Parts: sequence; C-alpha cells; structure tokens
Amino acid sequence: MLSEAERRCAERQVRLTPQRRRVLEVIADRHGAIGAYEIIARLGEGRSRPAPISVYRALDFLMAQGLVHRLASLNAFIACSGPDRAHGAQFLICRGCGVIGELNDASVEAAIGRAAAAAGFAVAAPLVEVTGLCRSCRTSDAPA
Repeated sequence: MLSEAERRCAERQVRLTPQRRRVLEVIADRHGAIGAYEIIARLGEGRSRPAPISVYRALDFLMAQGLVHRLASLNAFIACSGPDRAHGAQFLICRGCGVIGELNDASVEAAIGRAAAAAGFAVAAPLVEVTGLCRSCRTSDAPA
C-alpha cells in the first residue's frame, strides 16, 4: 500500500509528506474504517498529538489522491483497495460485526453514470455505501 502511494504521488508530482504518510499508515494498518479522532490518538501514541487540522488536511490530500475513501455513514476513513487506478467504489458494511468490503464493480459505476447523465448530472466520484449483514453474521443470527 505505501509503496503504491509513493509511486502514485511521484507520478503526480505531489508530496507524500511524513505527516501524510503516517496518517496513511494508521488507516492502512486498521484493515477497516477508522475515525479522524482515533487517527489523531494513534498518531499521538508515544509523542505529542498532532493538531486535528493537520490530520484533516492529510486526509483531504489522501482522498484527493485516491488513496483513502471517506465512508459518510460511519464518518470514518478506509484505505483504498485499488489505488492504482481511478475508480468509483461500492462498500458493503456489515452492521453486525463492522466488517467492510470494497467492491469495484464497473457495471454498478456505469449504471450510476448513465442514470446521473439522464438526470443531467455529471458524476465526479461514484461512491456507494450498502449496509446489511455479512455471511457470517447472517449465519449466526439464523434461528436454530
């Protein structure tokens, strides 16, 4: 993940500063969604806590570079599973265990684009959040 981020930033001639890199590391280490204040707390472990504005600026940069996604329904951030290309994403969010799966289904993205175009809307970033229950939680909730 980090080597891909470095490559992408170098190609775009933007800086992956130490602060931005540390924020990305915290998000990537989580393997799930993480809120901004938890990021700040993790960055402050063993050192002084960074100012919230500096973390939010890093998050804005990482989102602009396609390295992380913001999940509005959770008010949290997650590392992009395919930062090597620009794409929309669909997230399956389990309301039972909190597991989050990222899909990159081009047909879903195309359907959103067609529907939006028919409405006279230009899509910038088709991000879809779907909540439900994962297979494991559905199985454990099933009546015996």
